[in-house]
Amino acid sequence: MNNIEIIGLIAAFLTTASFVPQVYKTWKTKDVSGLSLPMFSMFTLGIILWLIYGIYSNSISIILANTVTVVLSFMLVYFKLKYSKRK
Repeated sequence: MNNIEIIGLIAAFLTTASFVPQVYKTWKTKDVSGLSLPMFSMFTLGIILWLIYGIYSNSISIILANTVTVVLSFMLVYFKLKYSKRK
């Protein structure tokens, strides 16, 4: 593994981990008023495309980061749909 791959893995970890606090907060409070469904829908589609790109590019940092991020993003979209109906 070279230095650029290490930088990529660190960047992937940090950007992916940044979603965890929002997912946790939304899950605990069930407050989705500040979440934009169109934004997270477009973001999730973009992450899926990045994942496909990573697979075809054989880039482990892109594959790992986007696999986890797509799950976290799907969770926020799910929470937005589920908790918005309660109001």
